[in-house]
Parts: sequence; structure tokens; C-alpha cells
Amino acid sequence: MKSVTINTLNNHKAGGDKFPVITAYDSAFAHQIELAGIDVILVGDSLGNVILGYSSTVPVTMDDMLHHTGAVSRGNSKSLIIADMPFMSYATEEATLANAALLMQAGAQMVKVEGGAWLEESVFSLSQRGVPVCGHLGLTPQSFNKLGGYKVQGRDDEGAELILRDAKILQEAGADMLVLECVPTNLATAITKVLDIPVIGIGAGPNTDAQVLVLYDMLGFSPRIPKFTRNFLADTNSVQLALQAYADAVRSGDFPQAEHGFK
Repeated sequence: MKSVTINTLNNHKAGGDKFPVITAYDSAFAHQIELAGIDVILVGDSLGNVILGYSSTVPVTMDDMLHHTGAVSRGNSKSLIIADMPFMSYATEEATLANAALLMQAGAQMVKVEGGAWLEESVFSLSQRGVPVCGHLGLTPQSFNKLGGYKVQGRDDEGAELILRDAKILQEAGADMLVLECVPTNLATAITKVLDIPVIGIGAGPNTDAQVLVLYDMLGFSPRIPKFTRNFLADTNSVQLALQAYADAVRSGDFPQAEHGFK
């Protein structure tokens, strides 16, 4: 596996080649992911749920993210590593720049932020200073209190138009990729076609440029498995084979299927 860069992912999109993304939080799993040839690792603040035992991502701190980003970067030298910026670490432009710098110094090659138009200036500032940015729209877990829970977003015309508008704004501001979480399949399909940057789906149907799953969900370790995932360990009985099966299924279009998305 050659080292994956932003150019690699842009070429995948241009060629219509889907690519796999998966979360990781430690060096050992990061190494297994590299062996499986998975293009992108997301050091997700989902570590709050699956590693630290919190009920949401809100309690995750910058120290937590720096610790786990460093561990992942030491275990994987080929996949592109994205690190989540945790709750309120990018509330102001000044804080965004300072905290993004820390994550990049810890080993991230891109940072991810949740939100739409209000992030325009911060995304632009990061991009101008050489920090690649991945946006995140739809269900944004850090905002679940404001959203009233973990609900599919963009099901009505107004909500769909807002997400589409925000996606365009983030791209124009300099975002290099976009995650769409728990949005209807038809909306994710439309946004993927409109944007020039790669779109990563999770619970967004089969037509995005890439798919991402939480590692512990796709291995069946989580106590509650979301509708949009599949237990790849059940059929392989090996973590390494499960990771490879996931990568192959994304690239071939076998995963996700229609039942993994939302109408």
C-alpha cells in the first residue's frame, strides 16, 4: 500500500473509485488497518463512546484526542489520518487554529469539524495556513442536545436545502472532504454529484464517494449496532479478515446496501 494523500482521494473521486474509511483509536488497530489497505483512518471523538464509556462525544477533550491521534499515527504510516476536533475546541477562529495545530503536530494529516456556514471563516483560515479540513454535516453528534437526539437530518425540503447550501459553503471555504451522516440517500447522492471534493457517507446510502464506519461497530463489539453498519467479523472470525472484507465491500459497492440508508 502506497501512502495515501489528498491527491489520492481526489483521484478516486474523479475516477469513480469508492474508498474505505474507518475509525481507530490506538496503535495496534491502526497497524491492522494499514495491513488491510484501508485508505483513511478517522481518529474519531467516538472514542468517548467506545473507549471511554461516555454516553456521548461531548465530554471528549483535546488531551484525549491528542493522546489517541498520536497512538494511531505511530501505528500507521500509509493511511491518511483525520482527527476530530472535539466539542467546543473550534468555537472561535483563534481556538480553531491553535487546537488544529496541536492535532497536526500529534500526527493528524487533516482535521474534522462539525457544522455548516458558521464555520466558513475558520475553514478558510485553516486552509490558508496549510491545514487540510474535513467538514461534517447531517447528524452532527456533538450537537445532539440541540438536535433533540440522534435523528436523521434533511428529510424535509428545508432541511435538505440547508445541508446542500452548507456543503457548498464549506467547499468554497477550502474544505478538502465532507462527511455526511444520517441523511436520506437521495440527498447524499445529490450532494456527492454537486461537490468536487470527496464525500464520505455514514448512514447516507451507497452513492457517496466513500464510506466510514466506527471500528467497534463493524466488528460487532458495540452493545448497540446502528442500522447503517454491518458486522464484518461475524463472517470472517478474524479482525484482519474483517477489515479486508470491509474494504473490499466498499470498493466493490457491496456495502452499503439500500437497507443501510434512509429514505
